[in-house]
Amino acid sequence: MNKKEFDYVIVGAGIAGCSMAHFLSKYSKSILLIDRNSAVAFGASGAAGAFLSPLLGKPNDFKDLITKSLIFSTNFYKNLGQELINNCGVCRIPKNQEDADKFDSYKPYMDFEYKQMNDGYFFEIGSQITPSLICEKLTENIEKKLSYNVIKLEQNENFIWIINDEIYAENIILTTGADVKHIKEEYFDIRGVWGQKIDVITSTETKINYHKECSVSKASKIENTKLFKVSIGATHHKFNCDKNICNYCIETANINACSRCYNDSIINSDSLKLIALANDIIKLENVEVIDVKIGARASSNDYFPMLGALVDSKKSIEKYPHLLNGTHIKNSMLETINNLYVINGVGGRGFVLSPYLANELVEHIINNKEIKDNLTTYRLFKRWAKKQKNKVIGKK
Repeated sequence: MNKKEFDYVIVGAGIAGCSMAHFLSKYSKSILLIDRNSAVAFGASGAAGAFLSPLLGKPNDFKDLITKSLIFSTNFYKNLGQELINNCGVCRIPKNQEDADKFDSYKPYMDFEYKQMNDGYFFEIGSQITPSLICEKLTENIEKKLSYNVIKLEQNENFIWIINDEIYAENIILTTGADVKHIKEEYFDIRGVWGQKIDVITSTETKINYHKECSVSKASKIENTKLFKVSIGATHHKFNCDKNICNYCIETANINACSRCYNDSIINSDSLKLIALANDIIKLENVEVIDVKIGARASSNDYFPMLGALVDSKKSIEKYPHLLNGTHIKNSMLETINNLYVINGVGGRGFVLSPYLANELVEHIINNKEIKDNLTTYRLFKRWAKKQKNKVIGKK
């Protein structure tokens, strides 16, 4: 068996992994991108509507993150190629009167220019991209190993990572979304929220993107016909599966062929629901569903993404047992797993967040740029550590 060595191996070829590969390639030519699927952007990223839209609301840290990411990622996609992004604008429409009142209260805090449009607000920055085209462009010069399942991941005494006893890496970056089987830390809690996107053919031409209870894309003309293709997404499902017993749907290579949880009944029901929600925005005539994609979006409990090194909980608590009492410890003092990094928890805004987060992580790895506390895994570890003390007290 030939031994293959790399400076960086990225596991997961969705938008987060492909963005990591792109930014890392500025500093290293020794990069391998691995995915269990046969193509990039095949899982949750492929099932995303890939709409880029502002987050409305009063100022807070999460809104600030989305705004920074939206500006960064929109410019990033445009620089990759104007043909790769459809910057047609988006009309955000309130769902009901209560929602309309909220929208009205947000007006003093809008981060982007907008104008009133019928019952909603039109933002010029709204865009949509095609996941496969973007991810293929990002990784066109990156070595890939597709249709490859990482079964065994371990680190030797020299802190070199070994995959399946054949691939060696100085550094591992996990961008595996809802499938966190390679992360053995209990505090790293990810929820898979399942979503569905459909492409339809319709005789109705939509001129911009819309968002109400679902998103509807600008139409693309089908050559030599009077018909148009429109994307509609997305639905949300949380299945009460015990991942310690069965993680099949998360781990299977082609989730679109999985029928254990996300079965034909749910798929058909969600397609009808999406068409109904779309018609509540703009009436689509002569609709025919031509493609359905499903995937599990990875979300953290506090909705913020997770970025950077992984805290080694066992070593950190052994070193600082008073962590269990809630004692404050500087992040830099905590023990981390050597040369292992993650991007995860991007939720339904993966195509907004991932390029920004990937650039931040690469600059952290290469140039020691500090990552904001609310994006690191440290925040999750510290909350989890406090709960362990409460569990011990509760057992007494």
